[in-house]
Amino acid sequence: MVERRPMSPKPEAPLYQTIYAVLREHLEEGAFPPGLVLGEANVARAFKASRIPAAAALKRLSEEGLIGSFAGRGFIARGGEAAPKPLRLELSEAGLVLPAALEADGSPRNIGLKIYPEVEHAVAASLAYGRFMLNESALAEHYGVSRTIAHEVLTRLARTGIIVQEANQRWYAGPLTAESIREHYEMRWILEPVALRQAFPKFTEAELTARRDRVMRAQGGDRGIMELEGIEQDLHIDTVARCNNRQLLQAVQRSQLLLIATHATFRSHRTGTEISTMLEEHRSIYDLLLDGDLDSACRMLETHLHRSMHPNIEMVARLGPMPEAARLPYLTPVERGSN
Repeated sequence: MVERRPMSPKPEAPLYQTIYAVLREHLEEGAFPPGLVLGEANVARAFKASRIPAAAALKRLSEEGLIGSFAGRGFIARGGEAAPKPLRLELSEAGLVLPAALEADGSPRNIGLKIYPEVEHAVAASLAYGRFMLNESALAEHYGVSRTIAHEVLTRLARTGIIVQEANQRWYAGPLTAESIREHYEMRWILEPVALRQAFPKFTEAELTARRDRVMRAQGGDRGIMELEGIEQDLHIDTVARCNNRQLLQAVQRSQLLLIATHATFRSHRTGTEISTMLEEHRSIYDLLLDGDLDSACRMLETHLHRSMHPNIEMVARLGPMPEAARLPYLTPVERGSN
């Protein structure tokens, strides 16, 4: 096996993206023995996470052909053999090297930072389904953390504007309405082009080409939900995040979060035409940036956001009730007019 140095995940990335990135690097470098069984349980244990992000990461790795299915549960690491014998080991015994940030001590601050991105994404993705009350005790139990840590996570969510604490001292989130979608999109088409203009000088041609290539792979048929979410993050989050103005960036990210997180919610409602249009617009923006035509790229970004607003409003209108599989124990639906 290859001796390797652990990668450093992007700070504050959703946990499933970190798990995916770490496992992908190990698989591509041959750090795992052929046939190693990768399942939700042992991946979750290795990363000290819940099964939800572990399952999402494994699904994306499977879609990319880096792991294969077998007669048992879960997946296996591919090797030189067509069908390697399943090997069941804890990932730490099989050669997993975690980045330093994930090896950090178990202090309340570090535990809270670790689970926060997953909670943030899950809560934001639920808002299209209505209004929810967040149960602090259930959140603590779900992640196996103290009430203090759960409270700190909820307090931080409130600072981003995703949830609010009302007079009864309970935490509430949502709903994401047509009016709020319009408001968030208006903020985005005003601010994102400004952020892109500031961020552009900090990019190399190779970085922009890699982002465009990812869009082109999706245009060729690689359209899993994780891939599409990653493409949205590439342009609307990671690219504009290099702007110089921190206050501007915070305002952009606040409106982005609620809308980008809903893409997983909308996966069965987005039409092929809508996805194809979105991908073509993203590709056009990268083409213009690679040509050095920053003015046209900023105008294209604004046009893209204007056009994207209406399909998202329409999807919320036809969404229906939240699927049972998407429900989380710490989110309780609230009927209209009740608290």
